[in-house]
Amino acid sequence: MGVCTMCGNDYDRSFTITRGDRSGTYDSLECAVTDWAPACGHCGCRVLGHGVDVEGTVFCCSHCAKAAGGGRHSDRARARS
Repeated sequence: MGVCTMCGNDYDRSFTITRGDRSGTYDSLECAVTDWAPACGHCGCRVLGHGVDVEGTVFCCSHCAKAAGGGRHSDRARARS
């Protein structure tokens, strides 16, 4: 059993996510997403896909990037070679 980093629930099916030096144990994807996914710089929703980057600020979509005054923006996807 592991105790969820976000909500404190002690759950027999918890899982751990590790990226670099950061690690967390979670009882659900909801808690993991709340802890790991960036929040949109305009509407605040969690960005679960590539998102849109404007000068270091992440947005969930082009609409939010434009609404926040982001002129030039690009998604985070990289072309395969």
